[in-house]
Amino acid sequence: MHKIYDKWPEMAKNAYSSNSSLTLFSGIDHIVIAGMGGSGAIGDLFSSILSKNDIHVTLVKGYLLPKTVNSKTLVIVISISGNTIETLNVLKSAKVLNCNIVAFSSGGKMQEFCTKHNVEFHMIKKTHSPRTSFVTYVYSLLKILKQLLPLTENDIVESISVLEDTQKLINSKNLSETNTSIILSQKISDIPLIYYPHGLEAAAIRFKSSLQENAKSHVIIEDIIESCHNGIVAWEKPSLLHPILIQGSDDYFKTKERWQILKKYFDENNIKYFDIFSTNGNILSKLIDLIYRLDYVTIYKAISSEIDPSTIRSIDFVKNHLDSTLE
Repeated sequence: MHKIYDKWPEMAKNAYSSNSSLTLFSGIDHIVIAGMGGSGAIGDLFSSILSKNDIHVTLVKGYLLPKTVNSKTLVIVISISGNTIETLNVLKSAKVLNCNIVAFSSGGKMQEFCTKHNVEFHMIKKTHSPRTSFVTYVYSLLKILKQLLPLTENDIVESISVLEDTQKLINSKNLSETNTSIILSQKISDIPLIYYPHGLEAAAIRFKSSLQENAKSHVIIEDIIESCHNGIVAWEKPSLLHPILIQGSDDYFKTKERWQILKKYFDENNIKYFDIFSTNGNILSKLIDLIYRLDYVTIYKAISSEIDPSTIRSIDFVKNHLDSTLE
């Protein structure tokens, strides 16, 4: 898997420079993004980007569309395998409800359904697994959905440049003490508790999922502001949790205040924590850079723990016991 991660900047550049056509939309007042697992992580990222817009966005990680969808709703369905039963159910419902639909997968049942029912479909190649295909899908969608996004061409180009710079520091050929992803992987023990600010939730969710799938670790994530109203109390007794603080380079000033208070609390109670800071730049650059660095952390953590990051036997167990019929 690490060889594929080494190629992420190249994969991003190729995906964005592909011949995929720009899709045009009009009259859209609600966007629903549906996907599970690695496909759902793509939805998390685009939801964060679209939060900078004045259009309502709903994430669906399950079987059902919200009751508020109608003919002015754009439903974006993503299933890298093309066979995710929950997302296929959303796709069918969106068709019945006369929503605008754009579908993305590497083929499978999703392609079959879209072909049969004349639904706009974009085939995007899967590379090894949904996790490692993330960057190809992100940059393909950036091009196809560009009209809807509060990003400039320079923003997207900048994000690819950030990936290229980061790759030089954390790739699998750099096993020195300058590799910050290796350093963090060595500090992760017991159960990580990942704190994140508004706007960077997508990076925290992806980090959690990648640690679970790659390193086979239990993980907890908490919003920094919300945790100060409940979660912080749990630190009043000894814990095996290990705090990791994902902070934005330009967090809201009251969020920065909360980070200072939380760190002071940890220091006074002898609770060790680890800081992670986003890069400067636009929201896409921040998120894609964090996700890239933190995905590498999970690979290095798996390898150092003598765990195969590629296997997902438990997910396969669940899939093998599901009724895959598209009702």
